[in-house]
Amino acid sequence: MSTSQLFDSDPLVRNYAMRLYEEVENLPLISPHGHVLPILFADEDYRFGSPAELLVIPDHYVTRMLYAYGIKLEALGVPSKVGAMVEQDHHKIWQRFADHFFLFRGTPSGLWIQNELRRVFNIEENLNGENAQAIYHQIDEKIKSPEFSPRKLYDQFELEVLCTTDAATDRLVHHQKILDSNWQGRVLPTFRPDSVINLDMPDWGTEIQKLSQVSGIEIKDYDSYIAALENRRAFFKQMGATATDHGVLKANTQFLSHTTVNRLFTRAMTEKSEKGDAELFTAHMLYEMARMSTEDGLVMQLHVGSYRNHHHALFERFGTDIGADIPVKTDFTKALEPLLNSFGNHPNLTVIVFTLDESTYTRELAPLAGHYPALKIGPPWWFYDSPNGITRYLDQVIETAGIYNTAGFNDDTRAFLSIPARHEVWRRMTCNWVAKLWARNIIDEADASAMARAFAYELAKQTYKL
Repeated sequence: MSTSQLFDSDPLVRNYAMRLYEEVENLPLISPHGHVLPILFADEDYRFGSPAELLVIPDHYVTRMLYAYGIKLEALGVPSKVGAMVEQDHHKIWQRFADHFFLFRGTPSGLWIQNELRRVFNIEENLNGENAQAIYHQIDEKIKSPEFSPRKLYDQFELEVLCTTDAATDRLVHHQKILDSNWQGRVLPTFRPDSVINLDMPDWGTEIQKLSQVSGIEIKDYDSYIAALENRRAFFKQMGATATDHGVLKANTQFLSHTTVNRLFTRAMTEKSEKGDAELFTAHMLYEMARMSTEDGLVMQLHVGSYRNHHHALFERFGTDIGADIPVKTDFTKALEPLLNSFGNHPNLTVIVFTLDESTYTRELAPLAGHYPALKIGPPWWFYDSPNGITRYLDQVIETAGIYNTAGFNDDTRAFLSIPARHEVWRRMTCNWVAKLWARNIIDEADASAMARAFAYELAKQTYKL
């Protein structure tokens, strides 16, 4: 990015922002939550695929925008779960992407991709239909070189730690290979039990069988189910995990009696669940996950408010994570009350809440985090991980909660190469926001410097216990 990119047009604020950014620009990157696959780092000779496989096909931020313009996912090489024919020529996929790259003007995706091309591939010209194949070959040549392995890029990006997101039933084979190697990079797992908690999952029964197998505990009732989950949490922690992650539509939490929750579990195991069982069971299990965190110390992340698979026909053809997930209104004040009343003051518990309902920042989350010691507010997520989204977040949250009740930044990405770009946007925007406070004499230079460093590095490291 240029020296002043994303900074305020006011000369005083811009000057302050640039001074603050110089202090934090080269701090190591803490990536405490994301979806980069651990297999990338399990073998020192791992190689990326084609440019299309690297930057287009797996990135639902990219395919979502192209689909909205009328380009079929099949034409972008997105694998179909029903066996439909999809484009196999990656040159053609890249050409379609480049022909329509104008769609990303003014979007964070466009900013990230341009930053990747310049920072990682030394490509200064803007991608378009005319230079598409020349740029394809530049990228292709680079990713085939020995210097472009994920491990070497990890070092080049100055990552201090990178956390993946892994199913509760994952045996963490790739993480074990990383630990067994001589490589010094820190790639840590994160425990995500959604597939064994959400009774609405079509393959929930199969996932319970997997949980039984990997834990070595025969799951025959609710008690053995809880024992199996605790077993897996202990294994993840042994493998370096410091956090759990839970993706839910609603933030509802509730404590149910043993008799009631065992009845819900038994109905699910015998495929006799009734309407409302899944929502009630999930609410109880979030409460249980918090209880477990008070015992094992794993940080609890709650990602709330995404209505998954809104486009039914697309879900039937392509499955999850293809960009048809839409934000919905959420409630936190009443929904989290049972959990926070029981555990909100517990010294071992940290709950980081992420939301896709920005209206809750000022009204609910900032006041809650400004009271309960266990609660932290996660950074802008998904649709709002953007320059404007970051500014709105800071404006709505900090006055009430303060910066030290927030969790710093996480990139939450599947696109490994975008990590430095995402952190750079966050660091520039937080420095710019702090600079405005400095320019208005709300804080002095020493406070501004401390706040910029906290946003860039310290908050995430401390909150996630890294």
